[in-house]
Amino acid sequence: MAVVRARRITKFSDFFRDQQKRFMVLYGGSGGGKSHGVAQHLIQKFYTEKDKRFLVTRKTLPSLKISAYKLIKDLLQEYNLPYEENKSDLVIYNRENEMLFKGLDEPKKIRSYESNYIWTEEPSEDAYKDFTHMKLSLRRHTDTVNQMFLSFNPVSRMHWLHKEFVEDFNGMNTAVLHSTYKDNPFLDENVVNDLIDLEEKDAMYYRIYTLGEWGVLENIIYTNYDIIPESEWPDSFDEIIYGVDFGYNAPSAILEIGFKDMVPYERELLYKTKLTNRKLIQEMDELGLDRERFMFADSGEPARIQEIADEGYNCWPAKKGHDSVTKGIDVVKSARAKLLNTSTNLIKEKQTYKYKEDKDGNVFDTPVKFRDHLMDCERMARYTYDEEMVGSGQGVVTC
Repeated sequence: MAVVRARRITKFSDFFRDQQKRFMVLYGGSGGGKSHGVAQHLIQKFYTEKDKRFLVTRKTLPSLKISAYKLIKDLLQEYNLPYEENKSDLVIYNRENEMLFKGLDEPKKIRSYESNYIWTEEPSEDAYKDFTHMKLSLRRHTDTVNQMFLSFNPVSRMHWLHKEFVEDFNGMNTAVLHSTYKDNPFLDENVVNDLIDLEEKDAMYYRIYTLGEWGVLENIIYTNYDIIPESEWPDSFDEIIYGVDFGYNAPSAILEIGFKDMVPYERELLYKTKLTNRKLIQEMDELGLDRERFMFADSGEPARIQEIADEGYNCWPAKKGHDSVTKGIDVVKSARAKLLNTSTNLIKEKQTYKYKEDKDGNVFDTPVKFRDHLMDCERMARYTYDEEMVGSGQGVVTC
C-alpha cells in the first residue's frame, strides 16, 4: 500500500506500535513531525481497518481547515489513495470508514458523534471542558481499543495538559512521545535555522519551541484584549484598516482592524506560506478586501507595496524608525482590543508575544522576533495610522 511506502520517521512508527493505550500524547518542539506522524498513522488505520469512525478536531473550524484537514487531504493526494468527500459537512469516506472534521466551537456536535479514534491538534488552545467533551465522544464499540491522539507544543506548565499527562500521569492509559526538530530529517533547512537561532534570541522560547520542554512564558507584552464570538462582532465600523506582513517561507499575514466607538476589533484574514506577491494579491482579491481602505505593509519591501498599489489597493509603507517598534507597542497598548475567536493564529501570537530574555534572566525592552507576523501587522498598522493618517487629518478615528 502507498501509505506503507511513504516517508516515515522511525521514532513515530515505533511509538504507534503500542495499540492498547487510550491516550496517545505527542508533544515537543516545533517541526518535530508530530502532526505528520499522527496523520500518517490515522490514514494507515483508515485504509486497513473496518467499520471505524475518526474525529479530527481543533479549537476552531477555520484553524482546523488550514492545519490537520489540509494535511490529511494533501497526504491522501500524495499517496494517490481513493476517497469520497462531503465538502459541506467536512467528512471523508472510504468503503469501510468515515473521518469527520469538526471545530471544538461546536461542542454539542462533538458529544453526539460516537468515535473510535480522535485526533485533537494543538489542544494547548483548548479549555479542559473541550477535552471532556472529546472523551465523551470516544465511546463507539468495535473490535479495537478506542484512542485519542493529542499533538501539541508544551507552552506552559500551568496548562491543564501538564497536570493531566505529566503530574497525574497514568501509564496504564497513556503513552507519551517527546520529539524535536532533530527527530525530523524532512524539515526545511530554513525552519531548522530559525529554531536553532532561538538560543540567542530568547531563553524560554528556545526551551519551548526548540527543545520542546515545558515552561512558563513570562514578560508577555499584551494583556489588554478580550476574545469575542462572532455574535459580538459589529455589523459596521467607523473605520477599517489592514496590516500586511510579507513572507514566503514564513507566513504572509493580513490583519483587519475595525474601529467602533474608538475600540479596535481585530480578525485574522490570512496566514499562509509560499505566497509570491502575485499570489498574495490574488488572496486579497478573493478575500474581498476594500481597496479604498488604508493598508499598511512592511516598508522594507517597497517593490511589493508598489505592485499592490498598482492593483488599486490603498497600500502604504508602514512608518519606521529606530523607536518605531517601541512606539508601536505603546499605541497597541493604549486601547483594549477585541479579537475574533476564530482568529487562532492571532490569539496564539498575542498570548505568546513577549520581551526578550537571556539565559541569565535579564529582560530587554524589545520583543522576541519569532512567530510574530500578525503582531507586526497590528503594530505597523495601528502605529502608522495613528501617526500618519490621524496626524494629517486623513484618519477618522483616534485611539
